[in-house]
Amino acid sequence: MSKSLVIVESPAKAKTIEKYLGSGYKVLASFGHVRDLPKSKLGVDVKKNFEPTYIVPTKAKKVLASLKSEAEKSEKIYLATDFDREGEAIAWHIMQATGSQTQSSIRQLADKTQKYGRVTFHEITKEAIVQAFEHPREIDMDLVDAQQARRVLDRLVGYKLSPFLWRKVYTGLSAGRVQSVAVRLVVDREREIEAFKVREYWTIEAIFSKKPDKIKFGATLTKIDDKPFKEVDQKKLAEDLVKDIEGGKYSILDIQKAAKTRSPAPPFSTSTLQQEANRKLRFSAKQTMTLAQHLYEGVDLGSEGSAGLITYMRTDSYNLAESAIREARQVIGKEFGKEYVPQSSRLYKTKAKGAQEAHEAIRPTLFSRTPDSVRKFLDSSHYKLYKLIWERAIASQMADAQVEETVAQIESKGASKVYVFTAKGAIVTFAGFLKVHEEGRDEIEEDGLSLLPDLEVGESVHLENVDGRQHFTQPPGRYTEATLVKELEKRGIGRPSTYAPIMSTIVDRGYVQKLEGRFHPQDVGLVVTDLLTEHFPAIVDYQFTAKMEEELDDIAEGKLKWQPVVKEFYEPLAKTLDEKMETVEKKDITEEKTDEKCPECKKDLVIKLGRFGKFYACSGYPECEYTRPYLENEEGEAMSAKEVKELTDEKCPKCGAQLAVKQGRFGKFLGCSEYPKCHFTKQIGAGEPVKCTECAGEIVMKRTRRGKPFWGCSNYPKCTLAFWNEPVDKRCPKCKAIMVKSGKDKVKCSKCEYEETANSS
Repeated sequence: MSKSLVIVESPAKAKTIEKYLGSGYKVLASFGHVRDLPKSKLGVDVKKNFEPTYIVPTKAKKVLASLKSEAEKSEKIYLATDFDREGEAIAWHIMQATGSQTQSSIRQLADKTQKYGRVTFHEITKEAIVQAFEHPREIDMDLVDAQQARRVLDRLVGYKLSPFLWRKVYTGLSAGRVQSVAVRLVVDREREIEAFKVREYWTIEAIFSKKPDKIKFGATLTKIDDKPFKEVDQKKLAEDLVKDIEGGKYSILDIQKAAKTRSPAPPFSTSTLQQEANRKLRFSAKQTMTLAQHLYEGVDLGSEGSAGLITYMRTDSYNLAESAIREARQVIGKEFGKEYVPQSSRLYKTKAKGAQEAHEAIRPTLFSRTPDSVRKFLDSSHYKLYKLIWERAIASQMADAQVEETVAQIESKGASKVYVFTAKGAIVTFAGFLKVHEEGRDEIEEDGLSLLPDLEVGESVHLENVDGRQHFTQPPGRYTEATLVKELEKRGIGRPSTYAPIMSTIVDRGYVQKLEGRFHPQDVGLVVTDLLTEHFPAIVDYQFTAKMEEELDDIAEGKLKWQPVVKEFYEPLAKTLDEKMETVEKKDITEEKTDEKCPECKKDLVIKLGRFGKFYACSGYPECEYTRPYLENEEGEAMSAKEVKELTDEKCPKCGAQLAVKQGRFGKFLGCSEYPKCHFTKQIGAGEPVKCTECAGEIVMKRTRRGKPFWGCSNYPKCTLAFWNEPVDKRCPKCKAIMVKSGKDKVKCSKCEYEETANSS
């Protein structure tokens, strides 16, 4: 009797599953998709109800031939691809490509003669695998249709709108249904920052001490003559207040103490895992999902063999299985003590719309498999992510933390006015879940809480120091991967499987650049966003895109048919595209007039947008080929030709002329100012040669669109490693990242908090 064939996506998953199934099964990997839309053409017949044309990609032909051969020899074929829409679609494509062309051939397998069966599981454990194979089911065509609809929609936008961008901006650009919305978020945030008006203000801060032990604590001025006080807007006013305050004596006016509890965050969903891994580990969304995939599919644990360490990593759910909660509570009691186990188990409600693709949050398959117990089997990155997932999941079932907060008011005596300062303090009286995990923050926040000494009402305290502290209002921060994923999820844009590709795509295609973890829009990102917003508003409309996601969810639930949804989207787009292709002029988008004249032919100079950014060009082109780099100073003003050339005092080694900063394919570089007479060029490197840790490139100095210097890999956009601070040829002893200058005599790690003096060995 021939073995049953099991088909999964990856070899690692195949190895782990085969261990649990035994000798009666042969497990093979499809290495992902075996069919897709063709790259060379649209592949969607818009006149025949959007019928897609699928082909077998060249890289999949050999694998598919092997699968078909094994399928012919097998009595039963189990499709065990991932537990989401894409996995369902891959299973359907495998079934179609290996010979079964009808849905009727994959019925419930109650009839043992049926050949194909679909099996799904949320974790790769023996119990889950055995149970799944005991209950095979039909392929869910609603899930397949939802995935087909997404693929067809994205193809229509990409293949119809991208040529418009090629003709109206420059060749090589691409548009994406969700990617363009993500770029718009980055662009809109940048314009908020540019429009922000900075305001200066001063607060009054004091340091008090309690005698006789001189324990010091800080406080902020909050009242003057019984009227609330927050700030003043002039330094002189702050100085006058400080002078008067220094003449008073101070005592404790009031003390308020309150016991508060803090509850843990829920276990990870896909988006919260990506956010927390970005905040705490500096992992990109793509890196996080790749590592999580490895942990899910299986890791070799020595004598134990290959085992999946976490549950499925694409999920909107915060739910945990009852069996998992029971095990977690046992582990908490054993590892931390019974006082850390709450009286009742914690249940979390999923908030995300359309949270239906998974039954559980991301958790360890076994809570008893602690991070330390598997550390020797994992590399550094896999260990860090597993530890983060284990700690978050175990903390979600631990007891509340108990915190005692104290608010003390200190009143002046003897000054010309009555001043009241407020000091806030907190101590953790019981750590609870904080013993294991505390949720990270998107931005650094000052909560004003510190440890206060024991104080009593009426007790005198000594004013050690008082000063006016200058502040400036801050614009909203640029998006990190964590905050951009959070914003997309909040707006209902994208789904768990799409966040990581979105982050990678907007950087890889040059619309934004990531500097020290934050997204900065590039000139082309600004121009394309404005173009789409003006002429194709629905494509980059937040609410419209969210509505499309809801309709895809409705398709997955069988509430809508996919072709009418695609038709409703495509027909207005096609009509608008035909109109705009004729009426929109390229020069109106990619050229700006200036008051300057060409130094060579005296015609008007214009600012043009090319594939490598803005540059000055003669309006008499092609008769006159004069160009020069476009750079902005810190105030956002365009630099003159003289200013650009004066950015360097270096001389050309070939002809002796001055070297100027110019714009090239991979950023700014030095070129001879006598070009085209002299063709000498030179990359702008760091002070000493520094090799990129991500590829074979070299770290070179570049400039933002405003002219601000930064350092990045010479292989951009293939490699996006970049820093604000100048790198040095040294690696961090803790995490092996590149070190950068952080002061006159100091260098720091570009990733972690490690810092040392510049001449340390």
